Amino acid sequence: MPLTAYDLTGRTALVTGAASGIGRASALLLAEAGASVHCADLDEKGARRTAARITEGGGRARAHVLDVADPARVAATVAETVQVDGRLDVMANIAGVMHRGAVLDTSDAELDRILSVNFKGMLYGCREAARAMVSLGTRGSIVTMASGAIDTGAPGLFAYSTSKAAVVQLTRTLATEVGRHGIRVNAVAPGWVRTPMTDRHGDPEQAQAEHPMIRLSPLGRVGEPEDIAHAVLHLASDASSFTTGQILRPNGGVAMPW
Repeated sequence: MPLTAYDLTGRTALVTGAASGIGRASALLLAEAGASVHCADLDEKGARRTAARITEGGGRARAHVLDVADPARVAATVAETVQVDGRLDVMANIAGVMHRGAVLDTSDAELDRILSVNFKGMLYGCREAARAMVSLGTRGSIVTMASGAIDTGAPGLFAYSTSKAAVVQLTRTLATEVGRHGIRVNAVAPGWVRTPMTDRHGDPEQAQAEHPMIRLSPLGRVGEPEDIAHAVLHLASDASSFTTGQILRPNGGVAMPW
């Protein structure tokens, strides 16, 4: 497969969660590959910073304020993207939130909040992107963000891991429904990655939290946002043209499911 398979010149990508972490790294890498990138996030300043970095480097980008849990706003953002560029080739659904709490302690309100962002937000993005791609006749790629938490039980991650497991089923089902239109749908399930989502306790506790992940990984390290961004680029590009309904697991070898 020639390296040109990763070239996204002339294509348009919409990335949610683009203000920081994996979303930001993915937006930057997709732009580096030549795509016009629409950077969407609830954090307006962060989305604008990501878009500015792309344009300062000679790329094309636009920032959008987006709450992925708002279906009307998701539909409007997809429509704005198509209106500006006349196309939508890549939808990278990366926005998400973390929640820690035991099954017995998680309230209905907390569960609803996590599902509304991590699952329904993913559903809205997938649905609107697929509708646009079908209407435009685009043989596009939709990428969802799952998690290594789907592969094992972990105390305190009930709501988060459940929402991400639902994303996997959404990904597989949608792939079977839109494949006939030439649209591919795949998920990325990262292991532990250093992002604002995981960096919430300060350096000493951060190191303590990472130590078990480092010990379990055959590679002896945790991930960086750029590691996951390369997985997103692979699934977004023609390099994965025969790949759909799959779960790509950049996790340092911590989990090796069949």
